[in-house]
Amino acid sequence: MYFCAVNTLKGKKAAYFTLGCKLNFAETSELGLQLRRLGVEPVGRGETADICIVNTCSVTEVADAKCRQAIHRMVRKHAGALVVVTGCYAQLRPERLADIDGVDLVLGSEQKGEVVRYICERLAMMPEERALARHEFHTSRTADIRTFMPSCSCGDRTRYFLKVQDGCDYYCTYCTIPFARGRSRNGSIASLVRQAEEAAAAGGREIVITGVNIGDFGRTTGERFVDLLRALDKVDGIQRFRISSIEPNLLTDEVLEFCASSRAFMPHFHIPLQSGSDDVLRLMHRRYDTQFFADKVSRVHQLMPDAFIGVDVIVGTRGETDAFFSQSLSFMQQLDVAQYHVFSYSERPGTKALQIPLSVSPAEKHARSQQVLALSEEKLRSFYAKYMGSTRPVLLEHTRHPGLMHGFTDNYVRVELQVDSRQADNCIVPVRLGEWNAEKDALRGEISDT
Repeated sequence: MYFCAVNTLKGKKAAYFTLGCKLNFAETSELGLQLRRLGVEPVGRGETADICIVNTCSVTEVADAKCRQAIHRMVRKHAGALVVVTGCYAQLRPERLADIDGVDLVLGSEQKGEVVRYICERLAMMPEERALARHEFHTSRTADIRTFMPSCSCGDRTRYFLKVQDGCDYYCTYCTIPFARGRSRNGSIASLVRQAEEAAAAGGREIVITGVNIGDFGRTTGERFVDLLRALDKVDGIQRFRISSIEPNLLTDEVLEFCASSRAFMPHFHIPLQSGSDDVLRLMHRRYDTQFFADKVSRVHQLMPDAFIGVDVIVGTRGETDAFFSQSLSFMQQLDVAQYHVFSYSERPGTKALQIPLSVSPAEKHARSQQVLALSEEKLRSFYAKYMGSTRPVLLEHTRHPGLMHGFTDNYVRVELQVDSRQADNCIVPVRLGEWNAEKDALRGEISDT
């Protein structure tokens, strides 16, 4: 595939840094795997890398700042390395990143699948040629971002992240993702099943299905999301599947009914609400209202009474008056969900939200965020309390502390266990759930004989 790769890359050391979503982590893992096949090893502690890859996020201004800080750290730590920056921030602001001292290449979303080729070409250059070519960037227009880069990364020994879809056609007013990642596209069901089978052969027991807008699966192949789920459910060796964030209007009854009756899909959903005010949802150009969302949550519990439902919320968006936020908070209080993931609105260049006149002060955003976080803590404790004293299956994972294991139940309750140090991880065992641990971030558990 890369004719210069064997001599150019063999024996090199690479450092990786990823910011943002699970999809970014999956893609970085795939890049690392490609380079490893060509003789590039991950850099060890105290070593200096020959190649640095930074996969960026641009969901907020804070994310942008963290990306720039990470790049500066990489350049300082690995002096003389070939520094490649890719990801959403690279697509949206390539010239800004290319201007950072020490950056060699900035590659946009369409070029992400060709990172290895670009690296080979740069490393094959003479030093003086590399110096002249520094600060170069390659991006494509949003309309031209069409390539689907497959990836199935191992987050740890027990959990894999399978990318099934990329891009988004929704263009919500606050969001830059469609500009950064392009139109919705996906791999084929057959190719994704093969990746899941490879994960199972490597010892994986749980797969999280990831993407930008995964419920929109099928745009490029004419296939359906529910048919992908049916095919994955038949993969031998994978005992658990979880669906990452899915739009409420795409979490159809057909999908829910299949998950409820499936072999391996867990009662665990992550559904973005973004606001509990219908007026704000209209400003955001979301594709549902609060009644639709409430009905969806009720339907999940009707089919899967023990389901964990996590919900994304944005506070302080343009146009969110005090009254609208009060409506939103009241709606969220009534919802039977397990947790809220709270984000403070961040203005993004080029988004339609900037045309909305009313803006919310940073202090008020913080105050609103704290109110929703407090509600989330209350919801989570209430959800966990329901399962104290019950026995549920837990996928065991070793920690850094001998004799201590963590894991999650089928419905995503985090569990801490004191076990015999010989107890194997990466297996599912029945665990009786007790009270909170000392850190109040998991329930204590004991492996049950029944």
